[in-house]
Amino acid sequence: MSTVSDVSPEDWATWRLYFASGRRLVAELDRRLQADVGISHPEYTVLLSLNEAPRRHLRTGELAELLAWEKSRVSHQVARMEARKLVERAPCETDGRGTWIGITAEGRRLLLRAMRDHTDAIRTLFFDRLTDDDKASIRAASIRMLEVTDPAAIVAALPARSVELEPVAH
Repeated sequence: MSTVSDVSPEDWATWRLYFASGRRLVAELDRRLQADVGISHPEYTVLLSLNEAPRRHLRTGELAELLAWEKSRVSHQVARMEARKLVERAPCETDGRGTWIGITAEGRRLLLRAMRDHTDAIRTLFFDRLTDDDKASIRAASIRMLEVTDPAAIVAALPARSVELEPVAH
């Protein structure tokens, strides 16, 4: 069993910097989305996930899995977004207990408005700060971490049109 003393000060510094940078990046992206189009980062990720889904809708469990959220969090988020007419729920014809969540025309309009500014923010805050070697290292490290925590997320994160990645050495 690992103890705190088994982790070097350099490794703790790496962890703290990684964790802090991720939190701060998401907070800044959220701040910019709120200021630019009046939606939160969680709302953006829901809208983007629905927009990219086949027929632009997903079942609650599928959306929860895709976002790595609990179903209850998805339900609460969707209820708030449904009240704003960004998403809509519809019963699943093949499963009386199931519900489809779909993006509305207003949700799609808002998402498309947000995408350019959000992409620019990601470029400015993330990509522009990294060398090509940094990006390759982050990709490789991210894949190794996902192999342990959620291998299916690797496939979801790398669409078919993505760059070919070299196999990760273990």
